[in-house]
Amino acid sequence: MKHIAKNLISLVISVILVHLLYTGYIWPEAERIVEASRLAGTSAPRDLVVILKDAEQEICLILMLWGFFLMGDKCVGIIKDGYLYDVDLLDHADEEEGMDLTRTLSQIDTLPEKVKATPLVQTLMSSIRRYLITDDVQNTSDAIESSVDALALRQEAENSMIRYLIWAIPSIGFIGTVRGIGAALSQADQALAGDISGMTNSLGVAFNSTLVALVISIFLMFLLHQLQRLQDGQIVQTQAYCEKFLLNRISKQDL
Repeated sequence: MKHIAKNLISLVISVILVHLLYTGYIWPEAERIVEASRLAGTSAPRDLVVILKDAEQEICLILMLWGFFLMGDKCVGIIKDGYLYDVDLLDHADEEEGMDLTRTLSQIDTLPEKVKATPLVQTLMSSIRRYLITDDVQNTSDAIESSVDALALRQEAENSMIRYLIWAIPSIGFIGTVRGIGAALSQADQALAGDISGMTNSLGVAFNSTLVALVISIFLMFLLHQLQRLQDGQIVQTQAYCEKFLLNRISKQDL
């Protein structure tokens, strides 16, 4: 529930920031440029504010900023928890007297809630519990693999909204294309009479919306691949950590 609320708040912030940008700068500046071009009898120049002035582009920018929030939050979380992979959470176990995993599990359970909620600590705790129940190294190894697979599935599910945004943005751009072409066709009689300004402006809406949407989707897809690279690295590090600090120790103990 907390995760959903945070995503909704980031969406509201994205809407407010982009709309303030449009009302404060893009729409007034674009209107000034278009009006100056109309008075001069020329077509509106391809300035950035003119390209971005339509509603479809505003929606695309809102979704882009929201996607930044979603991916940035995940990346920050992964990077922030990266220090745990350099910490031996089982260092309290006395190897000379045999590992007391029950005591170790209790000590891990006293860690702060934010630390216990990390994938590494969750995987480590479930693996230790499996070993305490079964007293079998192979079952513990299977528990690690199951936890890592569950982590991968959870990350994939959490990325579904980002994938939807990357799909939705070009679709919104195509909606602008259809709207612009439809408006241009409705002004065909004016173009036949010699006034093609209305048709060119409508075609500008069509092509500008598609251009902005495709550029944004390409950029977001690149960021998504970087996020997935971090997530894959987290999975590999989690499995390697558990094998190094847990499996190696209990394997030596059983010899």
